[in-house]
Order: sequence, then structure tokens, then C-alpha cells
Amino acid sequence: MKTYTLYLFRHGITKGNLNAQYIGHTDLPLTTDSISSLKSIKAHQHYPNVDAVFSSPLKRCKDSAKIMFPENNILVIDDFIEYNFGEFEGLTAEELKDNEDFKKWLHGDAYASTPFGESNAQFAQRICAAFEKVVDGCIKTGTNNFAIVGHAGVLMTILSCYGLPEAPMAHWQMDAGYGYKLRITPSLWMQAKKLEVIDTSPTSLEELNKS
Repeated sequence: MKTYTLYLFRHGITKGNLNAQYIGHTDLPLTTDSISSLKSIKAHQHYPNVDAVFSSPLKRCKDSAKIMFPENNILVIDDFIEYNFGEFEGLTAEELKDNEDFKKWLHGDAYASTPFGESNAQFAQRICAAFEKVVDGCIKTGTNNFAIVGHAGVLMTILSCYGLPEAPMAHWQMDAGYGYKLRITPSLWMQAKKLEVIDTSPTSLEELNKS
């Protein structure tokens, strides 16, 4: 049976990441060191050859995608943008530790939301709707191999909602420039909306030569 391959890669690092800030829609660029790090990963390991690359609209994802996949056109999916942190945008957990709204959001359920931001449920619904459209479109067009370069929260949401083995979001943490390789079997996708997580990625050149 025909299967499809999907890769999920986390974008490179920004100053906001280094400062442990909540950075959602703020369009921060990659740091100079992070650009060098992504180029080093590409030089010493193997980003796969893919037929299509999808990205968040923010620079940190688009610019990472251009380094990882310089020969591909980057297809921007607006709904793959990071969480809307509302009033918490740009602040750190330390700065917010005495904020009652922050405490309620941090320890709340899926419907807890940030002030003037979005709830966890709204975020997940947005990401899942966009992701299903991408997968359905790639199956329909016969796009065999494709990649998504995105934000950690976005990719971890995808993996926790659709990945096999099933695991909570925290299980799917990934370093900048790295991610996972997934196999899409159309029958499994159509019946259960599930994907098999089969490996981490990128693959080292040493491991690639062994295969």
C-alpha cells in the first residue's frame, strides 16, 4: 500500500528563546549563532529531499526552512503561527509569577486562555484544522514526501493529537533544527486520523551511509 512521509522540524533559536520569553506572534529573527547552527546541521547531517515544504508565516520558521530546504519553495500556512499569548507576550514566567491571570492559565484546563490571547483549545483546534488540510491535500495530489517547519508548540500539538505511539505533548519536545519522521498510511489516516512516528530527523550522514 502506498504511504507518504512527513517530516516535522523545529525552527532555529531567537533572542526570545534565549531569554525564556513567551514569544508567540512577535516576528523575531533567528540569532546569528542559530543560523550558523542550522547550517552546521545541514552540512554534517542530512535534511531529507522533499517535494513540498510548509511553514508558519513568521520569519524564524520561514528563514529556517530556507536553510534546511534551499531548493524548495516555501509554502506559508497562516494558521501554523505560534500561540497567541495576549498580554503575556514578551514576558517571562518569572516576571509573571505573581500574576493571577497567569496562574489561572498555567494551571487551567483546555479552555483557560491568556488575557486578549487564545485558549489552549482554540490553539489546538486551529492547528489541527490546518494540519488536516495539509495532509489531505498532499495525499490528494500525490505529494509523497513533505516537511513542516514550525514552532515547538505547534509541532508538539500535532504529534500529541495524531502521533502513534500516543503520548502527551511533553513527550515530543525537540531541539532547534531537529524533529521527527512520520509515515502516513492513507487508510489509517482516513479511518483514525493517526500517523506513525518512525524516527527522529535529520539523520546523521554516518547513519545514512549505513542504510
